[in-house]
Amino acid sequence: MTAPRTIADYLAQLRDALRGADPALIQDALYDAEEHLRAELADQPGRSEAEMLAQVVGSYGAPDEVAEIYRDQEIKIQRALRPPPAPKRRSLIGRFFGVAADVRTWGSLFYMLLALGTGIAYFVLVVVGMSLSAGLSVLIIGVPFIVLFFGTVRVLALMEGRIVEAMLGVRMPRRPPYPSSGTTLMKRIGAMFTDPRTWTTMFYMLLMLPLGVVYFSVTVTLMTMALACMAMPFARVLDWGEVNRVFVDGTITFDWGFGPHVPGWGELIAVGVAGVLVFFATLHLVRGLGRLQGQLAKHLLVASAAR
Repeated sequence: MTAPRTIADYLAQLRDALRGADPALIQDALYDAEEHLRAELADQPGRSEAEMLAQVVGSYGAPDEVAEIYRDQEIKIQRALRPPPAPKRRSLIGRFFGVAADVRTWGSLFYMLLALGTGIAYFVLVVVGMSLSAGLSVLIIGVPFIVLFFGTVRVLALMEGRIVEAMLGVRMPRRPPYPSSGTTLMKRIGAMFTDPRTWTTMFYMLLMLPLGVVYFSVTVTLMTMALACMAMPFARVLDWGEVNRVFVDGTITFDWGFGPHVPGWGELIAVGVAGVLVFFATLHLVRGLGRLQGQLAKHLLVASAAR
C-alpha cells in the first residue's frame, strides 16, 4: 500500500482497510482519523498535507494499523457491553417461555412504548423545520436557520442511535460524519443538501410517527389484554367486583356471544392460561419488531460513505 499523500488518501485507505466491518464502526473511525489529521495540519501551518502525514503516520499509525486497532477495540467493547446470554433451550416450550430471560426483549418492549413520544417529537421537528426553512430561504436569516435545522437533525440522529444501541442492541455510530473542510460556507450548506444521509435521516424521523403509533398501540393493547386475562382467576378469588367491569352484582360474568353467564373455575383458568400465552407471544413480537427497527435505524441513520 502506497503512503498517503493527502488526508483524503489516508481516509480512503482507512475505509478500504475497514471493509467488511460494521458501518457504524467505520463512521466512527473515519471521524476520529479526520479530526486528528486536520488538527495536526492546523498546528503545522507551514507544512503540506504530505509532509504532515509523513510525520503523523509514525505516531498515529498507518491506515491498516489504525483499522486493526479499531477492530480489536470493537471486539473488546462489544464483549463488555453485550448482556449475559440467555440459557440455550432446545425444546419448543423452553424457547417460547425463555424469551423473558433475554435482556433485549425488555429493551425492545421499552423502546416500543417510548417510540410514540420520540416519533411525535421527530415528526414535529422535521415538519416545522422544513416549513420554516422553505419560508425563510428568501431572507438572510434563512441560511443560518437551515444550518441550525440540519445540525439539530444530525444531533437527534446521534441521540436516536444511542437509544437504539442501548435498548435494541444494534451497534450505532458514536460520531457524526466529519463536516466538510476547506470549502466555503455555501458549499458546506450545499453538501448538506446533496448528502443522502440528510434526507434519509429526516425520512426516518417522519417514519417514526406512524411506526411509533403502531408500536405503542400494538404493545399496549396486547399487554393489557394479556394482563387482564391473567388477572381473571385472581379477580374471582379476591372479589374485585368494585373495580372490574366484568363483574355484575359482585359476580364475574362472561359473554361469548351466547348470553352472559357466570364462568366456572375451569373457564377462568383457561382464560388465565390464554393470557399467559398472549403475554409471552407479545414478548416474542416486540423482540422481533425491535430487531427490524434496529436494522432500519442502521440503514437510514448511518452515513452512506461508511457502508
